[in-house]
Amino acid sequence: MSLSASDIARIASLARLQLAPDESERMLSQINGFFDLVERMRSVDTAGVEPLAHPVAAIEDITLRLREDVVSEPDNREANQKSAPAVEAGLFLVPKVIE
Repeated sequence: MSLSASDIARIASLARLQLAPDESERMLSQINGFFDLVERMRSVDTAGVEPLAHPVAAIEDITLRLREDVVSEPDNREANQKSAPAVEAGLFLVPKVIE
């Protein structure tokens, strides 16, 4: 996949960016370079390769240091919801925005 100059102009417009012509050309080459890298990575045969939990695991045996999953913050839900215009059952109520 590669982008054209018109694609870059459309993306810049959607992002509300104003790119100078040289910036647009630079963005085009950088983004297309990224897509080329992704395509090269996709072409590598990874059949039979086991996924790694951590990149260093390919070099040495590591054990991830995980902390206990314990509550460390007080429950401030009611205090945080005092300024909300509408709350029900501990949830913020918002106007419907999608019909």
